[in-house]
Amino acid sequence: MRIEFVEIGNFRKLISTRIGLSADKTVFVGANNSGKTSAITALRYFLVDRERNSFCFNDFTLSHWPGIDAMGADWEAAHIAQQALPEPEWDAFLPFLDVWMQVEENEVHYVQGILPTLDWAGGRLGVRVRYEPKDREQLQKDYLTARADARDLQTAGAALAEEKGQDAAQFQVAIWPQTLVEFLQRRVTRYFTIHTYVLDPTACVDPLHGRAQPQPLNGSEPIDGDPFKGLIRIAEISAQRGFGHAGESSIDEGEASGSGSTSRKLSSQLRQYYKSHLDPYESPDAKDLLALKAIEEAQEAFNLRLSDGFESPLKEMHTLGYPGVTDPKLNISTRLRPVEGLNHDAAVQFVVPMQAGGASINLYLPEDSNGLGYQNLISMVFRLMAFRDSWMRVGKAQSKASDDAIIPPLHLVLIEEPEVHLHTQVQQVFIRQAHKILRNHDQLGDGSNFVTQMVVSTHSSHIAHECHFDSLRYFRRLPASEHAIPTSCVVNVGEAFGGEQETKRFVTRYLKVTHCDLFFADAAVLIEGPAERILVPHFVNSHTEFDKLAESYITWLEIGGSHAHKLRSLIEKIGLTSLVVTDIDSQDTTGSSAVPVRGANYTTRNHTLKTWWPEIEELDALLDKPEAEKSKDYAAEQFALRVAYQCPVEIDFKGAVIEALAYTLEDAIVVGNIELFATLPGTGLIAKFRTAIADSADFAALSAAMKDALKGGSKAEFALDLLEIDNPSDLKPPKYIREGLLWLAAQLEQKQTELGLVAIAPAVSEVVADADVGIGDAA
Repeated sequence: MRIEFVEIGNFRKLISTRIGLSADKTVFVGANNSGKTSAITALRYFLVDRERNSFCFNDFTLSHWPGIDAMGADWEAAHIAQQALPEPEWDAFLPFLDVWMQVEENEVHYVQGILPTLDWAGGRLGVRVRYEPKDREQLQKDYLTARADARDLQTAGAALAEEKGQDAAQFQVAIWPQTLVEFLQRRVTRYFTIHTYVLDPTACVDPLHGRAQPQPLNGSEPIDGDPFKGLIRIAEISAQRGFGHAGESSIDEGEASGSGSTSRKLSSQLRQYYKSHLDPYESPDAKDLLALKAIEEAQEAFNLRLSDGFESPLKEMHTLGYPGVTDPKLNISTRLRPVEGLNHDAAVQFVVPMQAGGASINLYLPEDSNGLGYQNLISMVFRLMAFRDSWMRVGKAQSKASDDAIIPPLHLVLIEEPEVHLHTQVQQVFIRQAHKILRNHDQLGDGSNFVTQMVVSTHSSHIAHECHFDSLRYFRRLPASEHAIPTSCVVNVGEAFGGEQETKRFVTRYLKVTHCDLFFADAAVLIEGPAERILVPHFVNSHTEFDKLAESYITWLEIGGSHAHKLRSLIEKIGLTSLVVTDIDSQDTTGSSAVPVRGANYTTRNHTLKTWWPEIEELDALLDKPEAEKSKDYAAEQFALRVAYQCPVEIDFKGAVIEALAYTLEDAIVVGNIELFATLPGTGLIAKFRTAIADSADFAALSAAMKDALKGGSKAEFALDLLEIDNPSDLKPPKYIREGLLWLAAQLEQKQTELGLVAIAPAVSEVVADADVGIGDAA
């Protein structure tokens, strides 16, 4: 048994999203405000906090608010006209979570309460958990009453103004509630609750264009009780510094999973673990007898000492007349509880071995003296062990469970942004070991009777790189097109390459080696080599026309033109706006590298230009390609790609105005900065270019001289030398790079506008501020 996928609808910006879960661990990745937190929060609210009703009205997708207000207005209009009230139509607006599981036929005893038919013989089962009105008619009635009271108060204010001969406008105050949304922002928890429904597996369909197609309920009646009780145990480590919301909850036996404390201190967790699994006073067995005997003897010895110690003070109390003849006598004794031995700062210590006078000794420091990152790692790992042992009922937890309670076959563990608690160097260790820790039990391991699924949300590239692509779920921000508010969809990164296993292997290894942050960026720039990797970001930081890029979260990928196209499947799958800065790589008719020349039937060797975009091989056609046609719009996926390669520029060289054709980044920089390089001091390639400019009679000679210079020169050293120019803005970027960067800046500005990250309506921003969530999550 395992959870195959979940579908989240009408919850913040996740308006209709399917998220597939891997068999062991699933990692949510994506840029800021892409919906990762919303997904984890939805799982928490619908599964962990069912009884707590943690929802607020801001959890309803913002684009539905006008529809909800319109429904309230229709009620009010009918009520004022004394007509029959319209039927409340809530279904299109209600937040819900569909949980779809794969269950074997021999596991039917776990799922009897959610079987769609008696003919079910194993396979997929679905349950919808929905946040909906407790009583739709009562909600309608109470809202109309509140609106009537508000109107009456407004009328009374106008009458009072008229009576006093004052301007009625002075009494025009916005009386709550003005709309149904405003009413529910204060009262949603009073009128809404969670109900559960059984879904029909035969009506489950695949997403369409990345959007889930949840089945309508068609008048289905909710089922009684909690369908997940005895079926799924859920534990959570949230991103809060205290590791959770009033303890990490469980939904199988109604008890806390692991610690009920929000403290991250290991000593606190040890006390809770002791109480749950080790306390000899709880249902003692034969193994506890020696411990209980030792505690009893220690307690008797301590009581004797207490009696002796308090004998004099108690006699002195008699002088006050207490206790009298009929008063009960005082007796002081102790009750030793071993767990109290953990209730102090030095309960957990770190051992520091050292040599002193040729002898080995151990020094002990309290847990607060260790590095915070390692404290957090140890604390989180121990929390995972506590989750596992509570699930498997290790030690005393077995005796605390009711006799008829079974161990749920599925353990779902939610971990939100573990990097909040962990240093960079231990993040990869944690994600590698976390699932193994959760399975480290005799009844778990590689067995299939009990299944552990771990879901992690992260902004850490270190964690993402440590995971296989098949476990990554990319949350992609969608602009506000169909909906008034930006939404998100989720992409299974493992499906990006289809059957191209060699490409998948190359991209996986490349991303691990470069350690880029592709899955968290607003855009990607794929560049040709080390010189571009140094200089292109330098151009961005040195010229004010690229300020938009300097403010944005861009990942720079150094990958040659012969390999950039291998990232095509991934970039198209995740819909990441990208700029490819590459070389034109001209070759003559024999296939040899050659300086670009028009009308010579030259071609390009660049695979990106030939097979990705603009899908042109002839050099003349590439040179004549207008700048506006160097971008490719993916309309269905709502993102764009652009290529930037050396293009013709008009320069004045030795008194002749000619068309200059560059071959590499280096000679393109020289062509765009002839006057600067003619006098620029320096050695290496700078000196060779300075000499070539002085000695060349025409541009053809200069091109040949620069090509010869590049054969033996260090391009990376040349790029580093250019960083030392006194005024960085004196070095102009080549035309093709400038045009590409300006295009990318325009794309990012447009995207920010579409995603609502630039200008936010005051009313919306106030709502979001009250909700303590970002606009991306609240949407």
